[in-house]
Amino acid sequence: MPRKPKAPVDALRRFERRIKVRLDAKVAITRVAASIPAAAQIVVAVLASYAFSHYVLGHASPLLSITVVIAALGFGRDARPRRVLDTVVGILVGILFSEVLFTLLGWGIWQIAVILMLTLLLARLISPSAAFAAAAGVQAMLVMLLPPPGGGVLSRSVDGLVGGIVALLVTALIPRDPRGIARRDARRLTSALGESLDALLAGLREGDEPAASLSVERLRRTQVLVDDWTSSLDSATSISRISPFLRSHLTALRQQARVLKGMDLAARHLRVLARRVSFLVRDGRPRPELVELLEPVAAAIALLGQSVEQPGRSAEAAAVLEELVPRLNPHAALPDAPVTESVIVLLLRPLVIDLLEASGRSADDARELLPPV
Repeated sequence: MPRKPKAPVDALRRFERRIKVRLDAKVAITRVAASIPAAAQIVVAVLASYAFSHYVLGHASPLLSITVVIAALGFGRDARPRRVLDTVVGILVGILFSEVLFTLLGWGIWQIAVILMLTLLLARLISPSAAFAAAAGVQAMLVMLLPPPGGGVLSRSVDGLVGGIVALLVTALIPRDPRGIARRDARRLTSALGESLDALLAGLREGDEPAASLSVERLRRTQVLVDDWTSSLDSATSISRISPFLRSHLTALRQQARVLKGMDLAARHLRVLARRVSFLVRDGRPRPELVELLEPVAAAIALLGQSVEQPGRSAEAAAVLEELVPRLNPHAALPDAPVTESVIVLLLRPLVIDLLEASGRSADDARELLPPV
């Protein structure tokens, strides 16, 4: 028998490849656009560092002043001054230590091995950071392999110091304003929690175990998003503390940190709750009573996510949760329900308290709203 034509399948695969290419191109363009502030900051810092070393100090080729700036600033998510300082110190340790050893031991294959080994070990002694040791090792090898500068061996240490000081000054005076990254991370986490709750609610409405299991899988992936938001928010807060141009945003960043803490705890509670629900709906029976209790939680999480950019949403989230709290008594909400369903209501109680704290309520005030069990 003749085989059926594969044209529809081939067309579908070509369509999928085109979509993937377009998505990859969109991601790449977005990445380039997001990198423009960091690239501009690095270029300004490189020019300032080079100009000072070359025109003020008279160093003909201040290569290390440039490499220190680029290595210290970089394109990493973590742009905290402390991280920049750690990188600068690691680089300067590598330069200075290797220059001293180079002066004592001279140049050669075995000297390269000895100096690199000692530099790496010294860096590990000073700091537990792997990046610190790598920065020190790279700079030590540059010292060993580049021809000695005209101003003397130690002039490279001076160039490295200039680059480090410029990197720190630029971090404070021309900050990247990582608040935008923190807001994007907040949106990603809020979206992931919303999608997880949608699947969980679908499982309860229809008694659909696969939907509940999908919620469990989605919630397992939220920890990475929590970590990303934590890193970007820490970076934004640290930069705002030292930058005169961003210090006015510290209050908003502290409010965002409160929301982040609540979202982190909410994700942890929801993982436990989703596993319970996944087991509960294996009988295929809908649970509309539990849906009514979980829908306000989903609405409050969405409002808290929006409060990162619209602070007034926190009060709306608190109002939704305060209306829900009095209903979190398993005997009243689910009379005559089996223990497996009553447990879900009990699991909602600490979740709602944490979300109320994220909305700005104190822990004591939130707990006072809870009905006795």
